Amino acid sequence: MCRNIKKLRRHEVEPTDEELRDAALQFVRKISGYHQPSRANEEAFDSALVEIADASRRMFDRLVIRV
Repeated sequence: MCRNIKKLRRHEVEPTDEELRDAALQFVRKISGYHQPSRANEEAFDSALVEIADASRRMFDRLVIRV
C-alpha cells in the first residue's frame, strides 16, 4: 500500500512538519479513497490528517536512531 510515500527517517535531520503532513495526506487519501473529500466528509478527513501527522511526529520524537 502507499508505496509512493517516501521514507522520512534520516540520520542527519528530523522530518519537517510539512513532510509529515504531506505523508499523512497521502495516507489518508489512499485509505479513504478520496483525493478531495466531499463537504460532508471534510471534517473527518481533516481530523484524520491532523491525528496521523501528530502521531507521526510523536513517533519520530521517540525513535532511537543508531548511527
